[in-house]
Amino acid sequence: MIDEKGQAIRWYQEPYMWLVVSLPLTAVIAGMVILYFAIESNDGLVVDDYYKRGLEVNKVLERDHKAAEYELKANLEIARNNPVFNIILTGNKNFILPDKIKVSFLHPTRKGLDHQLVLKKGHDNIYHGPAPELMRGKWYVQIETVNWRLFMNYYAQ
Repeated sequence: MIDEKGQAIRWYQEPYMWLVVSLPLTAVIAGMVILYFAIESNDGLVVDDYYKRGLEVNKVLERDHKAAEYELKANLEIARNNPVFNIILTGNKNFILPDKIKVSFLHPTRKGLDHQLVLKKGHDNIYHGPAPELMRGKWYVQIETVNWRLFMNYYAQ
C-alpha cells in the first residue's frame, strides 16, 4: 500500500493487517492454554464401569424412596479444629437406627478428593467419626446403609 505522501507502507504498519491477524492468533493462543490445562489436570473418570452403574440405577432409586418413607433427616456436626464429627439421624416411628452407617464426603467435580467412612452407633445414639480434611467449598454428603440412602449438602469452611 501507498500512503497519501506516495511512500510505501510496510506490512506491519498496516492496521487492517493486525485486525485480520489478531483474531486467529487469539484463537490459537486460547487453544494452547486450554490444551495445557487439559493435559496438566487429571480429572479421571467419575466411574469406570458406567454401563453397569446405569443398569443399577433402579436399585439406587429404591433406597432413596426408602429414606423418604422413613422421613430421614441427618444433622452433621463438624467443628473446626476438632478431630471428630457427629451425625444425628432422625426419622419417623418406623425408623430403627442401624448399628453401622457408611458416610461418604463427595466432591462435586474431583473424585480423587472423596472420603468414605464406616461409623458405628455410639451409646448416645449418635454416630461419631474422625473428621476428614475437606477442601474449602461445597461437598455432597451421602449417608447410607444397605436399605436406604440419604443425601445432603455441606459447605466446608
